[in-house]
Amino acid sequence: MKVIPLSALRRSERAAVFRGGEHGAQVSFFVVTVRRGEGPEPHRHPYEETFVVLEGASAFTVEGETLEVSAGSVVVVPAGALHSFEGAADGVTLQVNILPSPEILTEFAG
Repeated sequence: MKVIPLSALRRSERAAVFRGGEHGAQVSFFVVTVRRGEGPEPHRHPYEETFVVLEGASAFTVEGETLEVSAGSVVVVPAGALHSFEGAADGVTLQVNILPSPEILTEFAG
């Protein structure tokens, strides 16, 4: 068993990043905190990505279709689909983005 504090994970300004391969796990994830309008550029992965919105709301754009979801929602984006998300709440949005891979493989559009 391993216990890894979120504070020990590599962090960007908005995310703690768990790369499973670095910890003997077959899954990777981001713990993301964004404000309205913040989020990544459009990108895709060779595997599906599952998002769990814990607080606030996010606007997901998948293959050109946008849908806003609130806390308590789970969103699954198919493998290879061009997607992005951004915070859609007045306060902070907290979500976990799960990737079924020990490494994070991302292709950004453009």
